[in-house]
Amino acid sequence: MYGTAPQADATSPDDAVDTAASGEGCHGGADRLARAAAAAGKSETLERYAADYPTGPHDQPQSMCPAFGSLRVGLRMRRTATVLSGSACCVYGLTFTSHFYGARRTVGYVPFNSETLVTGKLFEDIREAVHQLADLERYDTVVIINLCVPTASGVPLQLLPKEINGVRIIGIDVPGFGVPTHAEAKDVLAGAMLAYARNEAETGPVQAPREGRSSRPTVTLVGEMFPADPVGIGRMLEPLGLAAGPVVPTREWRELYAALDCAAVAAIHPFYTASFREFEAAGRSIVGSAPVGLDGTAAWLEAMADACGVARSTLDAAKAATLPAISGALSAARINGRVTVSGYEGSELLVARLLIESGADVPYVGTACPRTRWSDPDREWLEAKGVRVQYRASLEQDLAALEEFGPDLAIGTTPVVQKAKESGRPALYFTNLISARPLFGPAGAGSLAQVINAALANGERMTAMRSFFEGVGTGYAAGVWEDVPQDRPAFRKKTAAKLKAARPADSTLADAIGGENV
Repeated sequence: MYGTAPQADATSPDDAVDTAASGEGCHGGADRLARAAAAAGKSETLERYAADYPTGPHDQPQSMCPAFGSLRVGLRMRRTATVLSGSACCVYGLTFTSHFYGARRTVGYVPFNSETLVTGKLFEDIREAVHQLADLERYDTVVIINLCVPTASGVPLQLLPKEINGVRIIGIDVPGFGVPTHAEAKDVLAGAMLAYARNEAETGPVQAPREGRSSRPTVTLVGEMFPADPVGIGRMLEPLGLAAGPVVPTREWRELYAALDCAAVAAIHPFYTASFREFEAAGRSIVGSAPVGLDGTAAWLEAMADACGVARSTLDAAKAATLPAISGALSAARINGRVTVSGYEGSELLVARLLIESGADVPYVGTACPRTRWSDPDREWLEAKGVRVQYRASLEQDLAALEEFGPDLAIGTTPVVQKAKESGRPALYFTNLISARPLFGPAGAGSLAQVINAALANGERMTAMRSFFEGVGTGYAAGVWEDVPQDRPAFRKKTAAKLKAARPADSTLADAIGGENV
């Protein structure tokens, strides 16, 4: 999933091409790649990324290849062709991951070798591929994504035509050395599409939404969410006289116009900096945080009413229609236990808020995404509750929090979950088990309790399993047996005793394992 990196300092565009062509992988060094890209004419792009997606305290969180984020956005859109330009190993990994996550569309690929990269023929091949794909009967848009090597080599996608045969052409650079996480890479493409759509809307008529324009002012929702969440948010907006608009990233091009034609923007995921810049250029107000839990929903409704000029009496009626149901759901679904939260989706702070209002003790929240002003309401609320909030969290920090706070349950990325389970603690994978649930309004208030409490109830089982399997896969028991294992009666008797203690009902099996004739 990672591209090739230059192995020598680049001081000119030619040097950048040479070093990129002869590199050996993204692990070759982000600094070298960045210098090569700057020398090859990509300074403006890298400077914009540095401003939009600030690094620190960790420059590169341990996340998947960031280009996956942009690729995912393109593959989910109707009538959109997505093409990658990069090393074959990168394209293979990205394509595999995309289909693993449910993509059902072809990923285009423009291959290259040292000769086509050095001579500039790669750009000619990309232009030819784009012309071949630009069929208005099939596509509204063709997206071409430069990965690490073409970016470091200065392949100039900005020189591609903006439109061919009525099909929009969008070229973006998404290098692993310039975009820290795949979550932010979603914003790279979403922002580029919004910029293109905003220019179209400012210069002439554009397509109406597929379902027609809303009779009420709309609120555009920014960030990938559980499918039921936009519906739930729409119900909370209705008493304010508002409606939920499109979700950005959108699922088709024409939704971009409707997204821009809104009364306000809800920054559900707060790291879409390029997208927010386009909304602000269109004169739209942006509201941070989200309607999560009781406090969060009350504050969000107030901020949304203020942004949209809703009367106080209407706001009070909307709060009266929504907040009691949330309060009731929280009271009926309590969580008792200490939970640490970490992930790279961008909604980690929102999940922590909901857990705390459900009764959980949450001492630590780590997110691979950066701090932005649109997440300040969540950060301030959490810190007031004594929570340590870590932006750009590294795996090492997440693991250190696991050791420091000794949670009853760890919610995190795959390696965090693995470490927690190895130590006998219950753990849940954030992306598949937490993000795949509603978070907002009354539906979200009780949604986490069932899965969290079920995991917490596994604490004794995890302890028993750890005790039972102690030593398995470590030391002499690790690796592959090369000789026929020798019978070890003492080990069998110890195993039988463990099984009998952990599972009294299996005493017959335990006796058989510990017997002399096994």
